[in-house]
Amino acid sequence: MTGTPTPMSDELRAATARLADAGIDSARRDAEWLMAHVLGMDTGRLVLVDTIDDAPARAFRSAVEQRAQRIPLQHIIGTAAFGPVELAVGPGVFVPRPETEYLLEWAVGHLRVTPGTAADFCSGSGALAIGIAAMSPATRVVAVEADEDALVWLRRNVADTAQTIGSRVDVVAADVTDPEQVAESIPAGTVSVLVTNPPYVPLDAAVGPEVAHDPPRAVFGGADGMSVIVPMVPVIARTLAPGGVVGIEHDDTTADSVVACLRARGDFEEVTRHADLTGRPRFVTARRR
Repeated sequence: MTGTPTPMSDELRAATARLADAGIDSARRDAEWLMAHVLGMDTGRLVLVDTIDDAPARAFRSAVEQRAQRIPLQHIIGTAAFGPVELAVGPGVFVPRPETEYLLEWAVGHLRVTPGTAADFCSGSGALAIGIAAMSPATRVVAVEADEDALVWLRRNVADTAQTIGSRVDVVAADVTDPEQVAESIPAGTVSVLVTNPPYVPLDAAVGPEVAHDPPRAVFGGADGMSVIVPMVPVIARTLAPGGVVGIEHDDTTADSVVACLRARGDFEEVTRHADLTGRPRFVTARRR
């Protein structure tokens, strides 16, 4: 026997209050995403629904309770939106953050002016690699990832994307700090634009509850946040073509360290800091001499 349908507005109001009490800043947005997921529709169509039946209402309340426990929204719905693409995500892979879209836009802007091959080091779910391929239709992208769990998600996302996009993304299993491993798949001096969102959070940094659901190896970059970036820079220098550019996302506290690392090599010029719209240091770029 099914229960009485409940007003959509009541369900969303109660869910928003529950999520706000759990300390989630985006409570209303998350509630709408969860409702749309349960009903199998876009969030924009929720306004067309007046009531929901008992079964989906119970599924919605269960999903809201999971989110209130600070399980990432993307783990509950199984996907993450990033730029123009939607990626499958879950345990074992880092959930791409909207702030990394600044790096995506920078890379695509360079490829519009200077077409060529792109590379995504520490590719994870493939967010940057697939995003670049989607936004730059003439570009072939090499997505490099070492972690076996992340590679499962990366390969799945490349296979599941449109054939016109996925056919231009080559997945490489390699450690980006190991020049020999990278050299086996990417000839020296052949990449025009290289992006990377590596593990960069210092071990003693305070992080949000959702970060506990990301693989620690994809989040933390040693005591100073630089344990992957420092050994990766020589590999980047070898991989880039003369005049090629690199963008490295980093922790709020390590912009100066990334700049110093790139300048110390002597292989780079035009080393530049970039902030997001809130003014927070987001990524550093440089050009190969």
